Order: sequence, then structure tokens, then C-alpha cells
Amino acid sequence: MSITFRQLKIFAVVAETNQVTRASKQLELTQSAVSMALAELENQLGGPLFDRHGRSLLLNDRGRYLLPHARDMLHRASVVEAVLTGRQDAVAGVLHIVASTTLGNYVLPYLMGAFMRKYPEAHINMLVVNTLQTERLVAKGQADLGFIEGDINVECLVATPWFADEMCIIVGPQHPLAGQKSFRIPGDLKKTSWVMREEGSGTAEFFSKRLGRHARSLNVITRTGYTEAIKKEVEVGVGAACLSRLTVAREVEAGWLRLLDIEGINKSRQFWFIQHEDKVVTRLMAEFLRFCENAVQKQLDTATLSSPWKLQALLDAQPQG
Repeated sequence: MSITFRQLKIFAVVAETNQVTRASKQLELTQSAVSMALAELENQLGGPLFDRHGRSLLLNDRGRYLLPHARDMLHRASVVEAVLTGRQDAVAGVLHIVASTTLGNYVLPYLMGAFMRKYPEAHINMLVVNTLQTERLVAKGQADLGFIEGDINVECLVATPWFADEMCIIVGPQHPLAGQKSFRIPGDLKKTSWVMREEGSGTAEFFSKRLGRHARSLNVITRTGYTEAIKKEVEVGVGAACLSRLTVAREVEAGWLRLLDIEGINKSRQFWFIQHEDKVVTRLMAEFLRFCENAVQKQLDTATLSSPWKLQALLDAQPQG
């Protein structure tokens, strides 16, 4: 038979009161129930925990060793119970999320940081992959929440719109198209080579779908799963790329990249929250989703979202707690 929390609680109260009679009153149990639980515990642990002096029970060396451990286990159990049953007012627990590259690298780290400062008992672990991999992980139940862009391709997922993103064309400062303010489709497509995201990327899917039949004419010379690598390749003149404005704000502001507004196609795409249709929404999940939605839709404007570090500054200015 294993030691129970009931036995440890009775042991701790007897140790504090030094009497079965007093302990039974405090615990609202019969004296025989207290005595039996104590006897069972001592039997399981292979010997007495108290020295008996008349009606008084005084801890022996074994009991003195057990008492702090018993109190620690009882405290931990009460905290877990309070958190999971919602009796504690704090938002707490561990949330596993997965996000596509744009959101995972340029938006969510700021929101996660602000959320965990507001709720110190909340812990969020994030995996950053592409959109297709994000959908698969959420569909398999390997993540509580997903954050993606573009179309939803898995039937068992429930998607909630978050906010709209805007795509752009970037070239290096020495690129032949760097002097233009806009990139005309289809006219400018053949004037450059292309650095593209990998298959399964929401960014790559967006550009290909928006181009339609013109996508076949792209001179794609390299593909990579890392947006930062794409920006470096474009900066040194390898070719042009289509990326979210969120991902290139710093480099454009510094003059390392040139941003060209897209003409000829719809350059807007939608960001989404996704979860499995059978997922039970916990309080932590609900609070984090609400926090993300409010931060973007109610507190931030388009200019702020175009620069992630401006997003960080605004979140830092929000009251915590």
C-alpha cells in the first residue's frame, strides 16, 4: 500500500498538536480514524514516528525527518489542486504552442514575454516551424495552440482570424530594381532571380497562389526555411524575395534592404489561431488567446505592427497585473 496525502496530513497535524484528541478535532475526524491512519503510516515506514508519553505524542528522530518533507508535499499538492481546479485567482500552467516562422519569430516572442510578466505562474513553450508543419502538430495533439498565416488545409482544425498581414518585395540596395517604389506584376517578374521559402511555407504558398500562372515564369535559384537567411541573401544581391513587412522592418529602416510595394495582386493575407476541434480550452489557453487578440486588435495600429520592436515598446508600457 502506498503512502497517501491523507496519512501525511494527519501525521502533520498530530505532530503540531502532540495529541490524537486535539488532532481529531482539528481534522474533524474520529480519534480512532486518526489513530488508525497514524498506525498504518508507521507500519508502512517500518517503525514508529513518535515517542508516546501518556496522551502526548512527541516526534522521534524519524518523525522529525519526515515532517518537513510531509509539509512540502502537502503544500505542493494544494498548489496543484488550486491551479487545476481554478480555485486560485492566478492564470497558471504550461502551454505548448507552435507557430509559423513570421509569427513565431517576429510577433509572438513579444506577446509571450508580456503575458508571462503579467502572469508569473504561466509558462509558454513555443516551437517555430512552417505553416504546414504547424497544422500537422496541432492536428496530432502535439501542441495546444497554433499560429499560422494563409489557408487552413486540415479539416479537424478550428481556425479563428487574428489580424491581416501585408506582403512586399525586397531587393538589395544595389539591385537593378532598387530605385523603384513598387514592383509591378507580371511586368517585373522576369527582371530578377528569386530567393524563396521552402515548400510548406505559408509565405511561399501565398506568393505562388497570388501569381497564379505567372508563378511558372519565376527564376527561383534557391529556397530556404529561414527568413533571416533569405534577407541576408537578398541584401548581398542574390535576388529578390517576397516576405511579410513584419519581417523586414528593421533592415529597411537601416537601409540594408529596399522595400517595393506590390502592384497587380492582392498583397494582404490573414493570420489565424488554430486548435484541434476536440481540444478542451483551459483557462490559460483562453487568457493567452484573449491577450493576443486584444494586444493586436485593440491596442496596436498598422504602423506599430510593421515594426516588431515598436510592438515591444508598446507592450512594455502596458500595466502589468
